[in-house]
Amino acid sequence: MHCDLYLASGSPRRHELLTEMGVNFSRVVIDVEEKQNASESPYAYVSRLSQDKARAGVIQTGGHIPVLGADTIVVDGDQVLEKPIDQADATRMLKQLSGREHQVMTAVTVANAIKQVTTVVTTKVWFCSLTDKMIDAYWQSGEPADKAGAYAIQGLGGKFVIRIDGSYHAVVGLPLYETEQLLKQFSV
Repeated sequence: MHCDLYLASGSPRRHELLTEMGVNFSRVVIDVEEKQNASESPYAYVSRLSQDKARAGVIQTGGHIPVLGADTIVVDGDQVLEKPIDQADATRMLKQLSGREHQVMTAVTVANAIKQVTTVVTTKVWFCSLTDKMIDAYWQSGEPADKAGAYAIQGLGGKFVIRIDGSYHAVVGLPLYETEQLLKQFSV
């Protein structure tokens, strides 16, 4: 099957958003370690992850067709909130975000054998105050288990969000406008 783009991501949300954009793409399975270096800022970290994913896809596919790599992180101050390891970790994160503003950074990289272009979209998100009962019920839903910052804005976690300043789709995992601008640079 011919495609115009490879998606180096297993995220169902990115798959869905690219489909909605009308992009003819195929998924490529890559394995990139997601670990922040000690001296790495959240911005540098999310940028590097998207670049590593795109480059891994380019290596795997030969680089003739562009590859899109993306990563989304939740940031509180300078602290990156990764995917929770268990319920206690998810509870800690959600309590940390409760009643406050945090940032969600999504980096998108499109690359082929010749060039690579990256953009990072930062969105501010405000949470309502969460009770222990709300946090426990949310954990029991199963949704926060594999989500950065232990929540999904497009799911049940959306009910915790008072407002956002920035791109909703970037919080979901793929900023549509910025992604389209990158794809145009590769004639996709």
